[in-house]
Amino acid sequence: MTTSAIAPDRLSRLRRTNLLLGLLHVAQGAAVLALGNGFALPVTGSFMTGPPGSGLGTARTLFHVSFAVGVAAFLFVSAAAHFLIASPRGFRRYTANLERGRNDARWFEYSISASVMIVLIAMLTGISDVAALGALFAATAAMIFFGLVQERYERPGGSLLPFWLGSLIGAVPWVVIGVYLVSPGVAAEAPGFVYGIYVSLFVFFNSFAVNMWLQYRKVGRWSDYVYGEKVYALLSLIAKSLLAWQVFAGTLAS
Repeated sequence: MTTSAIAPDRLSRLRRTNLLLGLLHVAQGAAVLALGNGFALPVTGSFMTGPPGSGLGTARTLFHVSFAVGVAAFLFVSAAAHFLIASPRGFRRYTANLERGRNDARWFEYSISASVMIVLIAMLTGISDVAALGALFAATAAMIFFGLVQERYERPGGSLLPFWLGSLIGAVPWVVIGVYLVSPGVAAEAPGFVYGIYVSLFVFFNSFAVNMWLQYRKVGRWSDYVYGEKVYALLSLIAKSLLAWQVFAGTLAS
């Protein structure tokens, strides 16, 4: 596998950037926990009450999800990833991976944080069944892992098959959530902030895909892998901050 050395001054800036991003995510997560109220939504389940085909019982609540904790969770996961990257051992591995045109840590972090974000968005539109939420979490994580496969086994300028497969899987949660948001045949409408969350996060989630496409097609400044890495970091901060504070304003403000 070919490698491309990165100048020491650029590496120093990347390390400082990761430390700063870690602090920003921790600060936001702590603020949400400190300022948020007790808003929570139920996770439900309907189970068989007889032989297969006899129907399901009434949905019952299995547990409640605190939105302050949920929002803080994806912020803290991101913070932990940035701090690990900036640590002495983590940064050596991060540097070696960047020189090979990949960042494994990014995909593992996204597989958790983005999946939690999707579940929270889904719950805000009325999806509560444990099976549906679990499937949405898994589909989002699968999309992210296709990004990992793309970087592990394909070089810029090569095939984009993992990218397109991941994009197809990643579209499913947004379609499902969109159906619940529109609620065909139901007179009531979701609050305006839920529409805002859906549209803004849809745009930013797709911006990650655009960033990867530009990297792999070596378009302009994206022919430099490190430039795309910085764009990923910026998009991640904006997307997580947007969701955190839109949820806070809509549900968690005391």
